[in-house]
Amino acid sequence: MIYASHLIADNEMQEIIEQTGMGVESIDFSIADVLEHWEEHLPEYKERLHVMEAAHLTLHGPFLDLNPAAYDSQIRQVTRLRFDQSYEAARELGVEKIIYHSCYYPQVYFLEGWAERVAEFMNQFLEGRSDIEVALENVLDPKWESLKAVADQVEADNFGLCLDIGHANCYSAQPVEEWAQGLNPYLTHIHVHDNHGDRDAHLALGDGNLKWEKIQEIFMQEEKRRRETGCQKELTYTIECAKKEWILQSWEKLSCM
Repeated sequence: MIYASHLIADNEMQEIIEQTGMGVESIDFSIADVLEHWEEHLPEYKERLHVMEAAHLTLHGPFLDLNPAAYDSQIRQVTRLRFDQSYEAARELGVEKIIYHSCYYPQVYFLEGWAERVAEFMNQFLEGRSDIEVALENVLDPKWESLKAVADQVEADNFGLCLDIGHANCYSAQPVEEWAQGLNPYLTHIHVHDNHGDRDAHLALGDGNLKWEKIQEIFMQEEKRRRETGCQKELTYTIECAKKEWILQSWEKLSCM
C-alpha cells in the first residue's frame, strides 16, 4: 500500500487519490494545538477525508519539542501525553498505522543507554494497545544500529520501524542501502523522498542523488521473503513530497515494485 503525505491542498489530494488510489498520511494530528482539542477536530477532518474519498489512512504522530528518551521526567510525561492523544485520535479515525519520530538529537545526547530508554518508553506506551501498528522513524539518527537496538527491546507485536530514506541520506554517513539492509526485518513502513545529501529537501524520487534502484531492490527482496515465510507484517510506503507533481513522479517509480 502506498500513501501520500497530506502536505498539499485537499483538492490536489483528491485528484491524486482518484488518479492513483493512494491512501493518505495525515499530519494534522502531529500538531500540539490540534491534539489539545483532538476530539473537536475529528468531525472536520473526517469530512475532509470523505470529500477526498480517502479509503486508507496512516497518521504521523507528534514530534516537535518531544523526547521519549528525555532524562527529565516532565518532558517524558508531556511526550507520553501527546503520544496518547494521537493514538486515541487514530483509533477514532480508523488509522492503519501511526509513525512516531525517534527524537534523537546528535551532539546533545549520547547513544549509550538511549535505545534502552526509548524501548522502555514504548513498552509502557503500547501496554494494552495492540489494535494499531506503530512505527518508529529515523530523523537525525546517525546510525541504523540504534534503531535496531530499540526494536530488539520493544515487546509489542504491533511495533516496527519506519525508514525515512531521505533523512538517512542527508543525516547519516552510512549509505541508505546499508540502512535498508540492516533494518529490513524490522521495517513496516517507508517514507519516500529524495535530496542531494545536503538538506532535507523532500524532492521527488529521481531529483536527488539517492540510489533508488538499489534501495528498491532491497525492499523488493524483503517483500518476497515475507511472502515466502508467511510474515503477516506488510511493508507500506508514504511519499513525503510537498508538490503534486513530485508525488506523482515518485508514485510512478514506486508503484512499479
